[in-house]
Amino acid sequence: MRSIWAVAANTVKQTLRMKLPATFIILLAILLPVMGFITTGDGTMKGRLQTFVSYGLSLTSLLLCLLTIIISTYTITNDLKQKHLYTILTKPIRRWQFILGKFFGIIILDAILLFIFSAIIYSITIYTPRFLDADPNTIAQLKNEFYTARASLTPPQVDVSKEVDEHYNRLHNTGQLPPGMSRNEILTQLTNQKKLAKRASGPGQQLLWEFENVKPIGTDQYLFIRFKYDVSVNPPDLQAYGRFDVGDIRQIKFGNIETPIYRFDRKDVIRTFHEIQVPADAIAKDGYLAIRFLNVPLNDTVIIFPIEDGLEVLYKAGTFTANFIKAILLIFLRLIFLIALGIFAASFLSFPVAIMLSLVIFFIGTVSGFTLESFESLGEEMGLVYDFTIKPFVLLLPQFDKVAPAKFMIPAKFLSWTLLAQVAATMVCLKALLLLIAGLIIFSCKEIAKVIV
Repeated sequence: MRSIWAVAANTVKQTLRMKLPATFIILLAILLPVMGFITTGDGTMKGRLQTFVSYGLSLTSLLLCLLTIIISTYTITNDLKQKHLYTILTKPIRRWQFILGKFFGIIILDAILLFIFSAIIYSITIYTPRFLDADPNTIAQLKNEFYTARASLTPPQVDVSKEVDEHYNRLHNTGQLPPGMSRNEILTQLTNQKKLAKRASGPGQQLLWEFENVKPIGTDQYLFIRFKYDVSVNPPDLQAYGRFDVGDIRQIKFGNIETPIYRFDRKDVIRTFHEIQVPADAIAKDGYLAIRFLNVPLNDTVIIFPIEDGLEVLYKAGTFTANFIKAILLIFLRLIFLIALGIFAASFLSFPVAIMLSLVIFFIGTVSGFTLESFESLGEEMGLVYDFTIKPFVLLLPQFDKVAPAKFMIPAKFLSWTLLAQVAATMVCLKALLLLIAGLIIFSCKEIAKVIV
């Protein structure tokens, strides 16, 4: 164990002597405070903080990921190129100890740098409202909508399979099936259309979303209805009227009002996220909550709530600090994977090739969702080829974009320890561990130098 920590300490010292890491560190140390003062977002204090946290976490993650790839590939290939390994491996240090020492050394360095820069982001985020003398109403809004961690409830999925089958059979019988499309592509398209139709309302029409078993929270707390809608025809001012009724609307039918039903008449900008603050006593005693939306006839357009992010109910489930720490841990898990990837590549490739391979895998993992979706539109024959060739490889790669920290911090969504454990299990305990073991095996069998007699 002493040999491993000796290599780890030497790796940290070797890295700090390099010019590139120093450049990255100075760059982040300057950019983060500057961003804290120049970012304005949508002009509100909340928008300003959201923009800063988004850019700050993204920039820190990107630069540390690039730095990790460079260090993990360079530190091994350079020791081999400069023949430092010749003297190291003649000492009582096994090859696996050398690799593990490099691995833990870069982890220690990443942990220190991530702690420093995350502390800068956190401090600027917390103290900016005080520095700018935000008014009490703004502070209260920030506590409810940003300095918190809120669990999310989305409308239950509607089963449209029967309607889709009927529509498909009708098109098939009348010879109106779209040419050049497979059956699966047509069914997917029809399913999306039917689901979207369930979330669209014309002038004077209503939409109803019902939630069961909503977790009861204190009456001093609030619910937040977060929504975004699209329209079939753009209004002149790009704003649409809407009426929201939130509460137990079953009471209206039976005429026995026990819990309040809150009504909100609004005019909101289309294709933009908005939030409605609702007192928690709108939830019925049995956990039932309904949201009814009326497309006011003044609109003269169809209003559509997108399937993915059109509407959700948010309620407080944690603290901002705990959520921020978990978001930073997500970045740290990403760095551990990249260390293992860089060491694996450097165990059998030269520095330029190793860093190129690592960068390609990193950027594929960053856009994995887009990569998977882009192949879904392939024809049936090409789809089969993709399913058995490229898709398994893509699924083996890390999917960084699905657990991006900004996705949780910007809307103040609760990041659970369960999700964090799942990411750690797949990204570190499975994928990173396999890469590290493969790198250890390859490096142990690698010919370092030839014996010439």
